[in-house]
Amino acid sequence: MRDFMINSKADLIDAINEFGFLPFFENSIEGFSIEEHTAPDCWYDHTTGSWPVWEWKGPVIRETGCAYGKFFEKKACYISREWFPDFANYRRDGYDFDARYDDGLAPLKDKQLYDLIEKNAPILSKELKKRGDYRKGGVKGFDTMINRLQSQCYVLIDVFIYMKDRFGNPYGWGVAEYSTPEVMMGAGFTDAVYRRAPEESYERILDHFTGLFPKTDISTIRKFLK
Repeated sequence: MRDFMINSKADLIDAINEFGFLPFFENSIEGFSIEEHTAPDCWYDHTTGSWPVWEWKGPVIRETGCAYGKFFEKKACYISREWFPDFANYRRDGYDFDARYDDGLAPLKDKQLYDLIEKNAPILSKELKKRGDYRKGGVKGFDTMINRLQSQCYVLIDVFIYMKDRFGNPYGWGVAEYSTPEVMMGAGFTDAVYRRAPEESYERILDHFTGLFPKTDISTIRKFLK
């Protein structure tokens, strides 16, 4: 992977489109993250007290149509619109969610959460937790389930919504809004996701990663993609 520096939202978009996959945080592949390539004042601007690269997340998703979710090592990652159908095909192992559940490969609680998202997508996490009773004293395991559904590429973060105070000013961290790739990306995704065998999609992704990281041991790349 060539060296690069993110100094603006445009730089971030260019990097996502060029590399296809771009994790947010440092991970097991050295140099493969936004965190390691963002100018200090774009990670946190001491002058304004803002976190620019964090605040760009929603606009970047909307402007590029890319996928965003916890796909690798339980950490957030952008995946370009071009590469996401192959990645989803590989991670889903060729199954849509109903087929996965019918074959006994997904637990009932995952199906209940997935069905709730699919029926109401896009839906804010706050509203999702309320409707599914994923709150204190209610159904347990929300974080584990939502992370698993993202890892399997059945659920994405559609955008981040900032809450507003009584004066109309945004505050705090953005609240995730969840959707499915089918709803968010439409025919561009549904027409492409299962057009190859999952094994072929995996080999395409593996070849892409070995091209990006020719000096990284292939076992490290395989473990990262798993």
